[in-house]
Amino acid sequence: MLPARISAIIALFAFIIWFNLPSAFADEADDDVVKVVYHADFADPRRFSAMLTSIHNMVTHYENEMVDYDVRIVFVAHGLRFVTDDKLEKTPFVEDAALAERRENLKGRLTSLNQVMSVGLELCDITRSQVGLDEATLYEGVESVPSGVVQVTDLQRKGFAYIKVE
Repeated sequence: MLPARISAIIALFAFIIWFNLPSAFADEADDDVVKVVYHADFADPRRFSAMLTSIHNMVTHYENEMVDYDVRIVFVAHGLRFVTDDKLEKTPFVEDAALAERRENLKGRLTSLNQVMSVGLELCDITRSQVGLDEATLYEGVESVPSGVVQVTDLQRKGFAYIKVE
């Protein structure tokens, strides 16, 4: 039989290991999540459409393969045009004919990615506030972040792959 002191030490180590196991597995499980951030800071609706197609294809692949994912779009500057129906008159981001023609289609696809496929939508609050856009005019599911470029940087530091569709 082990002396009482050795038994106490073994029990203490078992206790420490037991309570650290969940965090060890959480780190491992987090490594299994595919993390991707798309950066939308451009005005071109065709380019935005291509980005939405890319995201849809990626997420569909991961869902079919039963792979967990965390995909987000961070909207900065001209990207603001794609998260509101406001025409943004008297701003550098004013709606043009190309966007007006495609807006409903793009909105539907973006909303579907967010609501059906859990793609995160994050808008730079600096951009929104500088043009005086009311948060109530943003599409459902769009979350404000203090700074879009800081958000992109922070996500990259957390292991997110960075994609910018050209």
